[in-house]
Amino acid sequence: MPGAHGYYATYLPLVAIIAIGVLLVVAMFSGNRLLRPTHHTPEKLLTYECGVDPVGEGWAQSHIRYYVYAYLYVIFAVDAVFLFPWATVFAGLGWVSVGEMAVFIGFLAVGLVYAWRKGVLVWT
Repeated sequence: MPGAHGYYATYLPLVAIIAIGVLLVVAMFSGNRLLRPTHHTPEKLLTYECGVDPVGEGWAQSHIRYYVYAYLYVIFAVDAVFLFPWATVFAGLGWVSVGEMAVFIGFLAVGLVYAWRKGVLVWT
């Protein structure tokens, strides 16, 4: 291959940047480990959450409905993210994109109606 050395030489800056980045991360973690105080006390080893000392076991049951709410929120929030770029460049896209966005919003509406009909959105 006559030009292979020149081609691979273009990747040297990328390799150098990655190597410098890895070295910086290793140096920062090593410096942190060397400079931090390490005095293990029973209070530091105690499980701590929200400013309240733990009482009893760490096991608590959660209703599946809360996970379904979170899942639906993530689905609709991520889908809404696609609406903002479309709305900012709406003038240059034309009516075809309006139809495509109507289909997209229709899919979201069908999903929302399905969740509503299944009783998932009832907070009790």
